[in-house]
This record gives sequence, structure tokens and C-alpha cells, in this order.
Amino acid sequence: MPSAAHPSAARITLHPDFRRGTVDRRLFGSFVEHLGRAVYTGIYEPGHDAADSHGFRRDVADLIHELGVPMVRYPGGNFVSNYVWENAVGPVEQRKPFLDLAWRTVEPNLVGTDEFLQWAEREGVEPMMAVNLGTRGVDAAAALVEYCNGEAGTSWADLRIAHGRAEPYGVKLWCLGNEMDGPWQIGHKDAHEYGKLAAEAGKAMKLVDPSISLVVCGSSNMQMDTFGAWERTVLSYTYDLVDHISMHAYYEELGGDRASFLASGTAMDRFIDRVVASADAVGAERRSDKKITISFDEWNVWYNESRFGGEENLPIQRDAPRIIEDVYSGLDAVVVGDLMVTLLNHADRVPVACLAQLVNVIAPIMTEPGGEAWRQPTFHPFATTARLARGSALDVRVDAPTYTTPRHGDAPLVTAAATVDDDGTLALFLTNRSDQAVEVDLAHAGATLGLAEGWQMVADHEPAVEGPEHAAKVAEACWSGVDVASVVAPAQGGATRVRLAPESWTAFAGTLARG
Repeated sequence: MPSAAHPSAARITLHPDFRRGTVDRRLFGSFVEHLGRAVYTGIYEPGHDAADSHGFRRDVADLIHELGVPMVRYPGGNFVSNYVWENAVGPVEQRKPFLDLAWRTVEPNLVGTDEFLQWAEREGVEPMMAVNLGTRGVDAAAALVEYCNGEAGTSWADLRIAHGRAEPYGVKLWCLGNEMDGPWQIGHKDAHEYGKLAAEAGKAMKLVDPSISLVVCGSSNMQMDTFGAWERTVLSYTYDLVDHISMHAYYEELGGDRASFLASGTAMDRFIDRVVASADAVGAERRSDKKITISFDEWNVWYNESRFGGEENLPIQRDAPRIIEDVYSGLDAVVVGDLMVTLLNHADRVPVACLAQLVNVIAPIMTEPGGEAWRQPTFHPFATTARLARGSALDVRVDAPTYTTPRHGDAPLVTAAATVDDDGTLALFLTNRSDQAVEVDLAHAGATLGLAEGWQMVADHEPAVEGPEHAAKVAEACWSGVDVASVVAPAQGGATRVRLAPESWTAFAGTLARG
């Protein structure tokens, strides 16, 4: 693992006037797909002691509120690309189970559009809906918008009313399919096929409701052979119509390469820069002043290569099977915190992001059927960032030594992001990727800085094991409040010096004001 060149190697410059962009609350979104136990025995479990009158688990909803999630993407994900939404509305007792081809699971069809949207409404969560552009197309996409958002007097809106929902749901954010560049996707298309379909579907959807915003599919990851060319081609068809282009990325420790894993935020940073450059190049060719922004609507630590054998190897299963239930460590939580640092540092171009997923499936919240719900280690940095980050993201300048990683090349040992509200309330987020403690100088010339409270996640070296007892043990060993007086001190030149633990993510709350 890398070591710091010397204990005060890093210098971070902060000023309340140097602002990158407003922090959109949707940056702290999440994702619920009909996959494994994300829905059934996740958010929904009739008969559970904590279930409400609609069958949704109150204990899970309480943890979702604590996590700070303001928006949830639904119903997929790969699931959406062979989903016939019309078969999942109306009386539940009249619905038929069906085989989901994406995850080779018999879907019981007890939760559909109405159940999800009404749950989101009760919980004060904004829905982000996806339409099927894999096996379906323009008609079904426009019909779903009409069903959700239409006023009485049209066929699909009247069907919603007949199902017991008089008022439109008013869903504002819509995904034009999911990962359509991926050969694993049901209805996979090349960039020209997808670009044309997305343009026509989006046009029809906006004719139904001009107030909606659209997300067009970008590359499924930066390693796709078509990356870059896909963005350019798809946006050549959709640039004037859509508002956002999607990004998906997952990170894991492979072969004991801890150094590269800790630098995952650097890989995410480069990915965002390249997608922004691709989108802006299309805009420049069109001589357009419009800026396409990013919907980073799938991101997380996911041990895909090392723990998951691939969906094509799954047997056909029933009854909400346990699929992709990664159990996380303190190290994973440090990386999640650092990925959030990267997202905040791109707040000017990334207004929407979704931690994938919310419950049980590579998730910060776990449940046991008929039993308890608990927080994974990754819950803590996400919830803390969502709670503290307000107002504007600052243009933070970091001067830190770099280290060389096998997977990502050179990466900084220290990363930082900060936000400030209009009243001077500061949130500061710092990651130390070194295996040594580091003292960081916070330069704030022309401004007064005060750090009042702190919280810290440190990496561990223990293998992750299942169960709430393990999660509680990791939290006890790795997650704690920070004694600010013991780690913060004045430094030369009016700076403030902060000591960061080895392989750690730290959040501070305080103030930053001119003067």
C-alpha cells in the first residue's frame, strides 16, 4: 500500500466564493430494481411485524429516511428491458406471475407501478421511472407517461383512475431504457438503433407531458469497446430532446490490489470528465448553448467479478432469491465515501446519482425475511454526506502527492470535497488513501474556518461476513465520531492543520465565511 511522503504533504485550499455548482438533492438518490430481495422482503413484506397497511416495511422506510435518500429509480435496471408494465397494474389478485429474463426469476407481480409510486409518495421520495426500450418502444413508453401523469379523459389516465388513483402521480424524471449498449441487455441495440428509438420515444413522451425530463442511456461502463463513440452517436439523435445522459460504474478490490481499490474515486473522476467532454463535443458541433448533464444512476462497490458468476449462470428461481447480496467492510465504506467526494466535485455537471441499490442487493440496508433490518458499513458515509452536504459545492484545490496503482495509474493520496450554505455552514469531506496518518493543511486565506464536529470511517483488514452482528462489529471498530480538538490545530500562514487516520474517510461540519 502507498505511504505518505511526509505527514504534512497535502495542502487543500478553501474559500466560500470559489463555488463549483449547486448540490442537487437528487445526487443522493438510490435504486430499487425487481432483482433478488430488493423489493420482496426488502421494501415490501406483507405479514412482517413492521409492515404497514400496504405491506411495505416501516423499519426499512425509517432506515431509508435516515440514509437521506430523496429519490429512487425504478423498476430497473436490466429488469425493465423485458417488462410489460400494463401487466403489473390493476387488482393484484388478477395479475399473473411472469418470468423475468434479466435475472431468471419468476416475478410474483405483487408490486407494480401504482404500488411503488404510492409508496414513494407516502415516504416523500421522488420517483425516477424507466421505460422499456429493449423489447418494447414508443407506444408503451408514451402510454406509461400518460398512465402516470395524465389528466382524466384519456384512455390510460382513465385506466389509472379506474384502478383507484384519481390524481396524476406527476413523475418528472424518466430513463429512456437501461444499458442498451450491453450485449447482456434484453433487446440490446447498436448506437444508431438505440439513438433513433430513444429520440422517437422521448419525443412521444414529451408530447404527453412536456414538463418531464429525460435521461438517455450512455455507456454501461468506461471499459465498453464502444465507449465514447456510443455517447457521440446517441447524442447526435437526442441532444435537443434529452436533459441527462446516464453513467454506470461499479468498483471492487481484485486480487488483493488494495491500492487500486482505494483509488476508485480517481477512476470515477476520469470517467465523468470523459463523458462530459463527449457530450460537450456534440454540443459544440451543433453550435448549441445547451449543456447535457450526467445522471450517474448506478454506482457502488460491487464484487461482480470476484463473487457474482453472471446472470446467465443463474438457475430459474422463485420467491425472491438471494442474488448479489454483497456484505461490506470498513474498507468498502471508505471507498464509498471517496466516491461521494468525486460526485460532489462534479456537482456542476452531475445533478442526479443513484447508489445501486437500496435494500439487500449490493445495498447499504439489509433485511432478514420476518426479521430485522440493519445498516451495512457503507450506510454511514452515505448518510453523513447526504445529511451534511448543502448549498454549493466548492471548487476545492488539492495539492497532494500521488501514488501509482496497477489499475488506475497515478492517483492522489488525499482527496477532498466541500460544500457551503448561504449562512456559511460548511461540510468538509476528506479521504486519506495512504496506509500512514497524514496531516493536511487547510488554507483559507481571506476566510475564517471553524470545524465543530467530525465523523470518521477507517478501513479494516478483516474479511466481510454475513449478518447484522458483523455489521455492528465493523461499525464499532471502524465508524466513530472525531474528537475535533485532538486532530485539528493552527498551522503556519493562517492555515488549519487536520490529522487524518490511515486509509480513512472523514467528514467535518463547521463554518466557512469571508473575513
